[in-house]
Amino acid sequence: MLARYHNGESAVWSVLHVPSSEAEDARHIHRELLTLKTERTRLSNRIKGLLVGQGLGVPSLARGFPDHIDQLRLWDGSPLPTLLHERLLREWGHRTYIHERIAHLERLQAEQLQDASDPAISTVRQLMTLKGIGLQSAWLFTFEFFAWRNIQSRQQITALSGLAPSPYQSGDEAHDLGISKAGSSSVRAMAIQIAWGWIRFQPDSELTRWFERRFAHGGRRMRAIGIVALARRLLIELWRFLQTGALPEGAIAST
Repeated sequence: MLARYHNGESAVWSVLHVPSSEAEDARHIHRELLTLKTERTRLSNRIKGLLVGQGLGVPSLARGFPDHIDQLRLWDGSPLPTLLHERLLREWGHRTYIHERIAHLERLQAEQLQDASDPAISTVRQLMTLKGIGLQSAWLFTFEFFAWRNIQSRQQITALSGLAPSPYQSGDEAHDLGISKAGSSSVRAMAIQIAWGWIRFQPDSELTRWFERRFAHGGRRMRAIGIVALARRLLIELWRFLQTGALPEGAIAST
């Protein structure tokens, strides 16, 4: 490969862009938030499953949960079994601790958004001027994608997000294998989530009209394919918005 490179095949290698220590450190807040929210959902589902397994309804998992489960009765009027009752209290306490950690990290984000003069925070603020883009999505897109990567083309956007199409061709056979999924899974998941929100909050944008013309009148599978394509195009439009300051065609700013 070294000989090929020196003989003129410049594409034989790709440059690996490593984030600086500061850029890597800035990722911890949103990555921890993603982990904690997944853990909170897992704990909530476990509590609900334990109760449903006894034929009981699922109460609100708010501060009054311990008092509520003290009043629960099984089908025959007996109280919850002792070990189940204690486990529910432990799971609820763990969930409460996770919830408080999430609230703390979200307060840190809000404080940085309000006071920090970091260029990356300015990028977050700029993305949030678009209706349908909130703090968490703008934060993740910025610190995982736009803050430190020197993106030069739309092809790099699709490749880095793992949203690039993967065509297959062999002889007379040719079909699409879906997306590559080779990039950032968190960016890809958030882009697809925001694409659904974009249709709702930016109904008059060209991206939404394109989705409605091509995919909205198909079945569930066609809409699922279309939303991935919309997510890919939306990331490209967000990159152009950050580069030029021009809103995506037909899009409106948040009030």
